[in-house]
Amino acid sequence: MKGSGLSGGRITIRELARRSGVSVGTVSRALNGYADVNPDTRERIMELARTLDYTPSASARSLVTQRSHLIGVFLETGEGHPDLQHPFFHEVLVGLKRQLGAHGFDLLLFASERPGNGYGGDHSYLKRAQHHNVDGVVLMGMNPEDPEIRRMVRSGLPAIGVDVELEGPRAGYVISDNGAGIGAAVRLLHDLGHRRIATITGLVETRPGGERLRAYRDALRELGLGYRDEYVAYGDFYVDSGAAATARLLAQEEPPTAIVAASDLMALGALRAAAKAGVTVPERLSLVGYDDIQLAGHVHPPLSTVRQDKAGLGAAAGEALIAAIEHGEAPAAVTSLPTTLVVRGTTAPPAHD
Repeated sequence: MKGSGLSGGRITIRELARRSGVSVGTVSRALNGYADVNPDTRERIMELARTLDYTPSASARSLVTQRSHLIGVFLETGEGHPDLQHPFFHEVLVGLKRQLGAHGFDLLLFASERPGNGYGGDHSYLKRAQHHNVDGVVLMGMNPEDPEIRRMVRSGLPAIGVDVELEGPRAGYVISDNGAGIGAAVRLLHDLGHRRIATITGLVETRPGGERLRAYRDALRELGLGYRDEYVAYGDFYVDSGAAATARLLAQEEPPTAIVAASDLMALGALRAAAKAGVTVPERLSLVGYDDIQLAGHVHPPLSTVRQDKAGLGAAAGEALIAAIEHGEAPAAVTSLPTTLVVRGTTAPPAHD
């Protein structure tokens, strides 16, 4: 119907203004809380908007507020591991979505780390963020030394990393206390009587992977245990690398009696490899993971692990980003969340041959 002010069945601001008997500008100012609108006029407009179920378009709202209320998420899950295979990312995103959604923001998950030429030629994270007019970005699994990441972060766009160390005028990052978590795992095994304690690392070039390996070394030193290169097996946080690493560790002439894995998925791979080698857990091999994913308590035997607050990491990232966007605050350089040791069925004193 021509001139009706309806767009695809949706009430437009022009129709709301016509029915209210005021200008479009007055409706816009009333809806956006400006103080120079007559209180009676504001109430009439607000009541009519509720009655007609009026929702402002994103583009119209952006023109007034200078914000898109859209947060971009750049996520890299690791070479050879497409999509969101690691449950850690799922739970972080849940916490992030809840925190941002409570403040009226939506999430935009970028489809890939390197699109084609749809953003004006050369690959650029900053161009992609600007193309979608996002108010800020969250980075997970990304390389902070990537020149394009550094360019985006240093532009002044609010940016928070989850396990990604970012430095910029409006940037920061959130992370779990990896040192305390791994230290508690090693001490648990030592207290049970283990002295041959190995580790399966994550990607050591990442912040969590590197910190967890250093924490393992520090804990051995504090407990007076010798560090053995052959007891460090390198993984990538995923199941298959945990299985392969465990097979190598168990094949040694003097195999470890306990393993600390830098992720639960690698610990699940270790369980598989131990079963294949005929090594029972925890009777002949104790095992501690890291993350406390939902599956950890449902495998047999239930996995002892270090619990990190994954949803809490997402919420903390969202909170820091909101402060940077709405108040212009520079986020804390780093926010560290505590971890908790969860003892289940994969840890026991070592067998005495």
